[in-house]
Amino acid sequence: MTVKPEWLRVKAPQWERVGNVKDILRDLQLNTVCEEASCPNIGECFSAKTATFLIMGPACTRACPYCDIDFEKKPQPLDPTEPLRLAEAVKRLNLKHVVITSVNRDDLPDGGAGQFVLCIQSVRALSPQTTIEVLIPDLCANWQALETILDAAPEVLNHNTETIPRLYRRVRPQGDYQRSLDVLARSRAYTPSVYTKSGIMAGLGETDAEIRQTMRDLRSADCDIITIGQYLQPSNKHLNVAEFITPAQFDAWRVYGEEIGFLQVVSSPLTRSSYHAEEVQKLMVKYPRGN
Repeated sequence: MTVKPEWLRVKAPQWERVGNVKDILRDLQLNTVCEEASCPNIGECFSAKTATFLIMGPACTRACPYCDIDFEKKPQPLDPTEPLRLAEAVKRLNLKHVVITSVNRDDLPDGGAGQFVLCIQSVRALSPQTTIEVLIPDLCANWQALETILDAAPEVLNHNTETIPRLYRRVRPQGDYQRSLDVLARSRAYTPSVYTKSGIMAGLGETDAEIRQTMRDLRSADCDIITIGQYLQPSNKHLNVAEFITPAQFDAWRVYGEEIGFLQVVSSPLTRSSYHAEEVQKLMVKYPRGN
C-alpha cells in the first residue's frame, strides 16, 4: 500500500471520549459504517457522539473491490428488533441528525426498503426532532421500493455515485452509472421536498474533466448536495490508489460545484459521504422546502 501524504494523516482518536459511543453500540448490538468500512474519521465522529448506522448488515451481497465491508452471497435474515435498537441509540446519543445506511441486500425483493421505513418510523417515534438522512443502495432499480422509502419522509435521500462512468465496470461491477443517476432524479421528482445527495471518490484513475462531467451529470439529475473525497485502499486485496489528490484540487472542485448550482459541496481529502452530515440542517434553513 502506498504511503499517504501529510494531508491525509489523521490524529489518533481519543478513545476515552469515543468509548461512550462504542459502549452504546455494543450494548444495543448495532453496526456502523464507521467501523465496518474503516472510515478515517471514526475518532472525530465518535468523539462528537455521531455515527452512521449500518442496517441489514454487516455482510453485503455485492463485492465491490474498493469497499471494506464483507461480502456474503446469503446474508442473515432481517432482524425485526433492529429498528427499535437503532432508535434507542439515537435517543441515548441525543442526535440532532442521524444517517442510516445499509449494505446492498439484492437477496430481498424490495432491496431492504421496508427495513429502512421501520427504522425511520422508530426514530421518529422516540426522537421526533431528529432529522433523518438515508444513504440507500440502488435497489436494483425497484422504483416502487424507492417510493416506499420516500413515503416515510426522510429529510435527505443520499445515494452515492462513487465514481465516473469509465471506471464503473472495474470499481462497481454490479452497479450501473445511469441507474444511480436515476435514483436521485426519481427521488426529487417523486418527493420535491427531499434534499438529494451523492458522493464520489477521487484517486482511482479519473481525470479532472471526468470528475467535472460527473458533477454536471449529478446536477442534471437535480442532485442538491455532493461530497468528494480521496479513495483510500483498505487492504492489499482492494483496488490500488492511482493518485493522491491535492487539497488544492479538492478546493477547485468545491468552487466548481458551487458555480454549477449545488446547494452544498463538501470536497476534501478526508471527506466521506456522511462526514459532518449534520451541516445539512443549516442548508434546510437557508433553502427551505415545503412538504
